[in-house]
Amino acid sequence: MNTLDVMIIIAYLLLLVIVGIIGSRRAKTSEDYVLAGRNLGFFMYFGCLGAVILGGASTIGSTQLGYEFGISGMWLVVMLGLGIMLLGIFLAKKISNLSVMTVSEYLSKRFGVESGLVSAVIAATYAMMVSVTQVIGIGTILNVLLGWNLTVSMLAGGGVVLFYTILGGMWSVTMTDIVQFVIMTVGIFFIMLPLGLSKAGGWSNLEQQLPDTYFTFAGIGGHQIFQYFLLFALGMVVAQDIWQRILTAKTIKIARAGTVAAGVYSVLYGIAVAIIGMCAFVILPNLEDTQNTFASMAVAILPSGVLGLVIAAVASALMSTASGTLLASSTLVANDIIKRFFYKDITDNQYLKLSRIVTTIIGLLTIVCALWIQDVLVALDVAYAVLSGGIFAPVVLGLFWKKATARAAFYAIITSTVVILAGLAIEGLTSTTPIVYGIAVSFVVMIAVSIWAPNKGEKLEVHIKEM
Repeated sequence: MNTLDVMIIIAYLLLLVIVGIIGSRRAKTSEDYVLAGRNLGFFMYFGCLGAVILGGASTIGSTQLGYEFGISGMWLVVMLGLGIMLLGIFLAKKISNLSVMTVSEYLSKRFGVESGLVSAVIAATYAMMVSVTQVIGIGTILNVLLGWNLTVSMLAGGGVVLFYTILGGMWSVTMTDIVQFVIMTVGIFFIMLPLGLSKAGGWSNLEQQLPDTYFTFAGIGGHQIFQYFLLFALGMVVAQDIWQRILTAKTIKIARAGTVAAGVYSVLYGIAVAIIGMCAFVILPNLEDTQNTFASMAVAILPSGVLGLVIAAVASALMSTASGTLLASSTLVANDIIKRFFYKDITDNQYLKLSRIVTTIIGLLTIVCALWIQDVLVALDVAYAVLSGGIFAPVVLGLFWKKATARAAFYAIITSTVVILAGLAIEGLTSTTPIVYGIAVSFVVMIAVSIWAPNKGEKLEVHIKEM
């Protein structure tokens, strides 16, 4: 990579810092900081939601899957998109009607503080671990392509994300995400995809050069597709960073339409990066490490200047997810743990300061974990498994079934979490079966306890408006 590409990437990082500073001027209240004042129009809402969904796994991971399995490598991102579309169609309106900031705050009001606390710990841990993986991804990209030391690369990328997130919260995250969304879209759909197909000799040459299995949608295996559904489609429905974005929409109509649109965009993105991986198999047939498929492909086919823009696009995907999940984790800790249990009478200005302090602490912890661990993909799968299996049933039944009780929700979260962790310990961390068992147990416990051992006199603190 030459000097021009390096200058483009450095300029991009500086641009994010400037945009973050501008966004910080709009974060005057806690609702501004956490939810951008619930004031986003369709384009900003759609763009920032699309940016937070599509991170390192969506871009780098799916390109690798496309290289190894063909078009069926799209399923990881397609399941993210499917989860978002389901959320938009069935839950966006209900979520928008809730006077809450977090998933666990909803569970706390609907089912009691015990359920809220347990879900807050699970969701905050999941969100922070997603941030860790994104910082690792940013560091790896800068290390491989710019030649920077890995530690320096992680500190640079993670430091920029932490800086603008601390300053302006959701407003800074939103404004930087719009920049990142545009760069991601241009980099993937208008540069990498057409140039990759051109260099590979077009689609007809792909059909001649690649195995037939590369053109079947089930080539990756039905078991793997089902696992992606359990982990990512269901995980998106209850992910704090996604709920938090939905609550930023100005109207319910924008929340629903923008969420469905972001899901459709994610599906198209998944198909595009899988095809880029297929092109890489033809252009670079003997890659030693397929995890470097995207970076190697970019270096092989892109001219100077354009390469810097595309690498900025990959960094955009990583940084947008990192900032969104960092803010989600800090909001859960500040709002649902510290404020609820230690500073109940805190003023709005004090809460704003608390949010910035917690964001700083979690951000620094995220960078430290990234530097220390450097590979947390298996742990991330575990976090997604517990998130999907432990929280999905209480959230869905709480929204749609009035007879669901606080006792049932608490027991369901605890029981399903134990079942999932025990199953993963016995069958292996990549096994799908424990997730199925966990979700099944969660629904059974929720329904059985609610029917057979109802909490007499229990009143719901959150009254959900009719669809």
